[in-house]
Amino acid sequence: MTTDPLSPKPPTPAEERVARRVQRRWWVVSALGAIGVVLLLGVVITARAGSLGIDEEFMGELVEHRSPFWQAPALVFNVIGAGVIGVFVVPLGVAAVLLLRRRPWAALYWIASCALSAGVVQVIKHTFGRARPEEILVVSDYGSFPSGHTANAATLAVVLGVILRRAWVWIAGVVYTVAMLLSRTYLGAHWLTDTVGGLLIGAGVAVVLWAPVAHRLLAEQERVRGLGWAWQHRDERAAVTS
Repeated sequence: MTTDPLSPKPPTPAEERVARRVQRRWWVVSALGAIGVVLLLGVVITARAGSLGIDEEFMGELVEHRSPFWQAPALVFNVIGAGVIGVFVVPLGVAAVLLLRRRPWAALYWIASCALSAGVVQVIKHTFGRARPEEILVVSDYGSFPSGHTANAATLAVVLGVILRRAWVWIAGVVYTVAMLLSRTYLGAHWLTDTVGGLLIGAGVAVVLWAPVAHRLLAEQERVRGLGWAWQHRDERAAVTS
């Protein structure tokens, strides 16, 4: 009796344990894969001297249809997505609100995600040093790839979606991130692939950092449910609910 060499053999207990761990952590693997895709995209862009056909075509369409009507909101996104507001005011403001809502683990997760996302963006920017489009309408820092504004927006969307666990938060986060992506290309501050790279980094970092604190975030949310703001005392809450 012969055995088919191509027939699958039963998995060993060790292989089953590995498969279960991978299944439980598929989202971490996917997030790391997204960051890996960004690095690969940077290599491709560098190999092609910073020029990709899809970027040129997309930028050409945007420049052709520029108008004051669309430029005004794009400039607003330019201000709120980075600089003092995007790097300090928004992160610290959100962290303060979370602390006042008695969510220290959520605040730590938020600040860590913002800081790491910004750090990864700067490292990759200086690694590849891609030139920004000639059609740029705003003043920006060194390096076009990836987009820091889009990375910040994606980080915000994923982290707040994870913390608040509300469908409307996820929807608003997606809309905000896409709007930021379009505003960066509309202003000529980034190529399309720059914004895609920023989106993958922001979301990937947020998911990777979610892994070690996921259970703490859920436990914290249950612990503070119905407690209100930090300055509210138990007797005050009892009087309101009675």
